[in-house]
Amino acid sequence: MEEIKKEISSYWTGRSEDFARLREEELNSEMAELWLRELKKGLPEGETLRILDVGTGCGFFSVLLAKLGHQVTGIDLTPAMIEKAKMIADERDVQADFEVMDAEHPDFPDGTFDVIVSRNLTWTLPHPAEAYGEWLRVLKDGGVILNFDADYGKEDLLGELERLPEEHAHNHMSCGQLEECDKIKKQLMINGMSRPSWDVEILKHLGCAEVTVDPDVYQRIYREENSPFYNPMPVFGLRVIK
Repeated sequence: MEEIKKEISSYWTGRSEDFARLREEELNSEMAELWLRELKKGLPEGETLRILDVGTGCGFFSVLLAKLGHQVTGIDLTPAMIEKAKMIADERDVQADFEVMDAEHPDFPDGTFDVIVSRNLTWTLPHPAEAYGEWLRVLKDGGVILNFDADYGKEDLLGELERLPEEHAHNHMSCGQLEECDKIKKQLMINGMSRPSWDVEILKHLGCAEVTVDPDVYQRIYREENSPFYNPMPVFGLRVIK
């Protein structure tokens, strides 16, 4: 594994306990329904879709989509996150598969999935263009990618704390974790790009049939500032058709 990926995995291992707690709280809040609406809007027709949740973390999207009856596989680079995802799914009696796997190198045959979903992942990837190419490889012709992300590389975590609500997750991170995250971001080329225009350019270059940007996702999802789930960054949505 590349050194930067070891750093990334180590960082998320350190955050896995608090991250899992927050995802469980999110699943029990109105956020689950808000995100489910966003996902449903972008999904293609089909009662049972085969879905890959890339960078699943603790399985938030996987649980939501599996509860709809879809066949979901969640992958993540960090073993601790996958263990938490399995635990959360089991607690909710949800059937989903979870595997430790590199998002840039999904180990599946060509054309395996109808849909690929992702949330807050692309900004953490050392080789995002390569990742997009691999996601398209494992996606069926006419399949859909739903990628929700933000320009997190422009965010100064230590500098942002004062304007965040007390309950916000970043206020429960140690200074060391905040500094580690900022250090990682500076090493990733994607965080020097203008997004999501960079993503659109790459996806069109890769030959996608259609790329649509929704810049207003964050206005529909993050309406309450006094919330532990509040995100001050303008989250966008990308809907891509292969």
